[in-house]
Amino acid sequence: MVTIYDIAKETGYSAPTISKALNGTGGLSVKTRDKILKAAEDLGYKPNMAARSLTTKKSYLVGVIFEDVDMQRGFEHPLFGGIMNTIRTEMENSGYDLIFLSRSLLAKKRSYLEHCHHRNVDAVMIINPLSVDDDLMELAQSEIPCVSINYIIPGVPSVLTANIDAGYKAGKYFIERGHKKIGYISGSLSKYNLAAQDRLEGLKKAVTEAGLEFDENNYEYCEMWTRDFGYEAMKKLYAKNPDLTAVFVANDNMAYGAMEYLNSINVKMPDDISFIGFDNEQASEFITPALTTFKQNRITIGKLSSEMLMDRLVGIPVHDCVRVPAELIERHSVKNIYEKL
Repeated sequence: MVTIYDIAKETGYSAPTISKALNGTGGLSVKTRDKILKAAEDLGYKPNMAARSLTTKKSYLVGVIFEDVDMQRGFEHPLFGGIMNTIRTEMENSGYDLIFLSRSLLAKKRSYLEHCHHRNVDAVMIINPLSVDDDLMELAQSEIPCVSINYIIPGVPSVLTANIDAGYKAGKYFIERGHKKIGYISGSLSKYNLAAQDRLEGLKKAVTEAGLEFDENNYEYCEMWTRDFGYEAMKKLYAKNPDLTAVFVANDNMAYGAMEYLNSINVKMPDDISFIGFDNEQASEFITPALTTFKQNRITIGKLSSEMLMDRLVGIPVHDCVRVPAELIERHSVKNIYEKL
């Protein structure tokens, strides 16, 4: 069996350096790490996980908490599915496997922390949890390193999309094309998941900077981030304020529902009402009109959160919160009012 000492002899590096390269830890240069990994592959090195666990007291398992009650998309969600693919690759490259955690194990109710101890995970990635309750806070305050995605959990470093900036860009995009009466359809609101609230904050900032007023009648709330709720929200919003010329919707799925309602009453888009969505779902390119929307950077979010978790595992300080910019994808759902003047 090939050992790290065989790789050390082949490359000339010390055994501790070989270990750092194989485990994805330590401050090695890219050149050094690549040389070691190439030698390990050429020699046919296969880590003995049981032996490593006994020696290091580590399981090389990262627990994942992922809930999707308010969106009802699971891994089909355009953001979280892509993030999970990136995290899996990054963790595997660092020598770790992923295991999903729940509060129900073998038909017995367990806390997240109990499940972590049962599986002996080394760290936990928290992605869009159901709620930030006492159970989750118990895990967050434990000795197990955690990183959160899309949620701000007290005491846990987080990686988020820069939602205020995106809302501001949406408002500016509308205003630069002559729109003055702009509405907003929100997803569910939470003390810890600020995505919908932050996108509204950015939109209001752009509107007020332009000397316009954002009337609260221009706002409609959705209990869940789904197409059906978007449909009902647009119905209420249009009844309150039929002279809106543009609507920013907190995600594409709700935007589909909103546009479906307007189609049902023969309101033309974008001639009568323009739209900007969020998430850049695959269908957004193919609906009529093709939806202008924001693309969240799934790869960067996945890589940053993985890097932060690995840093926490070896005791390297990390930022409390990192915000990743979203990219505006321009299509055909926003009318330029100035073009007819």
